[in-house]
Amino acid sequence: MTAIGTRLPRQEDPRLLRGRGRFGDDMSAPGQLHARVVRSPSAHGRVRTLDVTEAARAPGITAVVTAGDLPEGMVIPVRLAIAGTDLSAFLQPVLARDTVRYVGEPLAVVVGDDPYACEDAADLVEIDIADQPPVLDASDAFDDGAFHHGDQRCTAAELTRCYGDTDAAFAAAAHVVRIELAIGRHSGVPLEPRCLLAVPDPDRGALAIFGMTKVPVWNRDLLADLLGLDETLIRVHAIDAGGGFGVRGEFYPEDFLIPWLAMRTGRPVKWAEDRAEHLMAVNHSRQQYHRVAAAFDADGRILGLTDDIIQDNGAYCRTHGVAVPELTAAMLPGPYRVPAYRGRVRVVLTNKTPCGTYRAPGRFEGTAAREHLLDVAATQLGIDPVALREQNLLTRAEMPHERPISTLGTDLVLDTGDYPALLAAAVEETGRLGYRAQAGAGPGSSTGRRRGFGLAMFVEKSGLGPQETADVTVSRSGAVHVYSGGTSLGQGIETVLAQIAADALGADPRSVRVTAGDTAAQPFGSGSWASRSTVVGGSAVHQAAAAVRERALELAARILEASEEDLDLTDGAISVRGDPGARLTLAEIARAAAPASRYLRKGEPSGLSARRRFEVSHMTYPYGVHAAVVEVDTGTGRVRVLRYLVAYEVGRAINPMLVEGQLRGGVAQGIGGALFEEFRYDEAGQPQAITFIEYRLPTAAEIPPVDVLLCQDAPSPGNPLGVMGAGEGGINAVGAAVANAVRDALGLAGGVGQLPLTPARVCALAHATPGPVIGGGP
Repeated sequence: MTAIGTRLPRQEDPRLLRGRGRFGDDMSAPGQLHARVVRSPSAHGRVRTLDVTEAARAPGITAVVTAGDLPEGMVIPVRLAIAGTDLSAFLQPVLARDTVRYVGEPLAVVVGDDPYACEDAADLVEIDIADQPPVLDASDAFDDGAFHHGDQRCTAAELTRCYGDTDAAFAAAAHVVRIELAIGRHSGVPLEPRCLLAVPDPDRGALAIFGMTKVPVWNRDLLADLLGLDETLIRVHAIDAGGGFGVRGEFYPEDFLIPWLAMRTGRPVKWAEDRAEHLMAVNHSRQQYHRVAAAFDADGRILGLTDDIIQDNGAYCRTHGVAVPELTAAMLPGPYRVPAYRGRVRVVLTNKTPCGTYRAPGRFEGTAAREHLLDVAATQLGIDPVALREQNLLTRAEMPHERPISTLGTDLVLDTGDYPALLAAAVEETGRLGYRAQAGAGPGSSTGRRRGFGLAMFVEKSGLGPQETADVTVSRSGAVHVYSGGTSLGQGIETVLAQIAADALGADPRSVRVTAGDTAAQPFGSGSWASRSTVVGGSAVHQAAAAVRERALELAARILEASEEDLDLTDGAISVRGDPGARLTLAEIARAAAPASRYLRKGEPSGLSARRRFEVSHMTYPYGVHAAVVEVDTGTGRVRVLRYLVAYEVGRAINPMLVEGQLRGGVAQGIGGALFEEFRYDEAGQPQAITFIEYRLPTAAEIPPVDVLLCQDAPSPGNPLGVMGAGEGGINAVGAAVANAVRDALGLAGGVGQLPLTPARVCALAHATPGPVIGGGP
């Protein structure tokens, strides 16, 4: 059977739908202690007093730990280092000692027999902080290159990604268009907040960890270094996760504290954050300020593109370092022919929660800036927005297209694609589905409700290396076992890897059992992030399964006394072509590969198994088009998204149903960032969104029907499956498409200025009063 390309139900769903999933807070261990983190109530200040005496005396409390109890100099290192940047001065300590830099920064940990007793004891910790003025507006860096606030250095890094002569391009331009756009701070909000259980084995000096998802091997190795343990003594177990989205599974202070406490007490320690903690402590993302400009010739062709970007990174540089703003700068030219480009980024530290990745990190922001600029340019040049894009898109004949810049340590080479064809297909599909007609058939301006249509195009990136490792084994029962370094975050990795292995082995995908994210089962994995699970992880599984296939054919030929060229492998069995009676199942071949088998030759390894390491030096670059129809109530400022289309080139879809689900889920999250979700702070740096009352997630009522046009016309040449990632294509251009649709509805000559488009901001735009702009406050 052909497993690849089939719309199979997810293997994960039966256990999840029946309530048999194993999530973080489901995990417990006999005799476990509970932990509660004591967090700073101040955005910025010097710690004068941190008295834990009363808390330590509280009933049921085992210990209260502060920075003074930890090994000296304990900080969280960078996982994604960018060449030429030194962030050592800006790393987050595990526990703050002398200075706090954001509300929610960990100061101490209370450990006890009961989680409620720990929470009560945490309230007994006496904290006295000499407050200092917080830095809250990173856009001040536009006017202050070094950006100091008193004696506090606020610029952590400066990056430039450029090629060509932009000065000459702008000097020769017939038209220059400039806009400013601010992207609001928001983040991923998984169904389940972070949880961690650490179970020590005092006799062996070992640790079992439950709750580290995303990059378990990297986290295991880092934890081993910090604890001074051999990495083989730490096992990170695979569990279910209610979504990852980039924020879950990075190495946070708690990922050291809980295992360290388990080793120190000799007892299991469990920690589960509540939603308020999550919203103030997990990585925030997105907050950028753009001053973006394009130079055009008289016919509307792009001559040059520049963007001056400020990244508000919060108080520290965490594990992602400055990867997010680097991605913004490197990928801002998108799918267009841009002869000259300069992107400058300043990474500014403020007294807010530190930032990291969130689904399509850096691209959601950069796509919004570029695509909104193109819509404004179309108005000013008197050109249809689609036509302006059409004449500037790279063509299939120009592929592969190498830009002399790099990102994430790889050269930026757009590997394959037909951008004009996808744009044409998307435009045709919106016409067939009546998008334009619906946008033009609104209730009329006299009602105060106006409709608009917006479109945006983008290039994504996926399949970041350098490697992924997979083991494939056929057991004596004939079951196929896959051991992957990827992790199950809700994306369907168990189903997809099962389909890939089954396809190579001619087996039923239901006979394939996938273990993902267990460091004992796969100690050399690189994890699930950067839309790499299928591209890199799947390719490793494909190669390992192909090696098992070759081994099975070799053994079968020996047993059946036939030539390998005369054998067929289908439906989990090998048969001799033309002789139906000469047939062996994979189970029989696996038994024939047992250690005592007479079919094994001297020195030949036993078992029907293979390990393969798939390496890549370049990413793949999927691409797509988003289109939206919105209705704007100019009286209330409410924006309703009525229709939404995603046209996406995935190269090859292992399971089209799962790809479509990924795209639709991304749209829902993107609408949150475009219209609703925002972390705001008051003048003292106090977070104003720590519950779902203030942090407004979109519900089913706000998400429109999402039409998907899934294309498989440009297989990637960079991997044996021809696949490109699909995890981030649904969210990448939502901010851009919605902003363009709102701008169209309101008939604006310029841009919208800021995302999310909250009712207050939309009302300001609708009534031509100055809305929030760059530099307009925290």
